[in-house]
Amino acid sequence: MDIFLLLLGFLFVCLGIIGSFLPVLPGPLTSWVGLLLLHFITIIPMDWTFLGITLGLAILIWILDYFIPAMGTKRFGGTKYGVYGTTIGLIVGLLSPIPFGMLIGTFLGALIGELLYDSKDTNRAIKASFGAFFGFLASTTIKFSISVIYFVLFVIQFWEFKGNFF
Repeated sequence: MDIFLLLLGFLFVCLGIIGSFLPVLPGPLTSWVGLLLLHFITIIPMDWTFLGITLGLAILIWILDYFIPAMGTKRFGGTKYGVYGTTIGLIVGLLSPIPFGMLIGTFLGALIGELLYDSKDTNRAIKASFGAFFGFLASTTIKFSISVIYFVLFVIQFWEFKGNFF
């Protein structure tokens, strides 16, 4: 059972890193589930303080993930159309075979959303698109960083007790 929990935990930590880029999978929370599964292994002692702090951080990042792109868009003069366009463009970009489709889709989605709101002011639409783009990059970077840190913590804790597995 311990080996199964170890492999499942490793899968969740890896999915958390992937989830940093996908809007449907909360990256840090998914990585945290991997840490939780690691602590359910009988060989590794349960550390509630560690799990509580990492869960609090994952929840904070999950909440901020909803605000950072919108704050970037608003700061550069965007509207909710730009925010919606950013999300739609991200999903379309994920599904496209174009390299860097997520980045291109995010920018174009915000631009199209802003142009739908006000087609006459293209300068404002372009500026808001850059805001959405930078907000998306900031949010993704934060999620990716935390997920990688959780991955490293997973490996360190496993490595500390690896002798007990084999």
